[in-house]
Amino acid sequence: DIGDIIRGKDLYLSYDKKEKEQRDKLEQKLKEIFKKIYNKLIGDLTNKKRKNVALQERYQNDTGDFFKLREDWWTANRETVWKAITCAAKVGDTYFRQTCNGKEPTKGYCRCNGDQPGQDNPNTDPPTYFDYVPQYLR
Repeated sequence: DIGDIIRGKDLYLSYDKKEKEQRDKLEQKLKEIFKKIYNKLIGDLTNKKRKNVALQERYQNDTGDFFKLREDWWTANRETVWKAITCAAKVGDTYFRQTCNGKEPTKGYCRCNGDQPGQDNPNTDPPTYFDYVPQYLR
């Protein structure tokens, strides 16, 4: 899933050469993106030495893969990503199967029981907890 891909923990291994090349290309692009985020983050904090030192310590062994930064980014942004995936779907698009009561789909705003955007009702807003369920259990 997208969280695993962002965090570099996707378990799916393709034996198809073309698919492997695409996955390698995606991984390389993610490394480039997170390198830019890292450089901007460190650069913005050059005058705030205490925070800069803390960030450098946190990410000093993060190598060129930026796995710690990717994990932190996903933690900070996963709710927004889930909302974009599940709530911005157009008519006929689906991400989840029947969800509200196990027999029917959500009704409007990709939520159950009349929940509306901005109400932040527990257990009805986009389910960000799915991204920490191991892939083989989903």
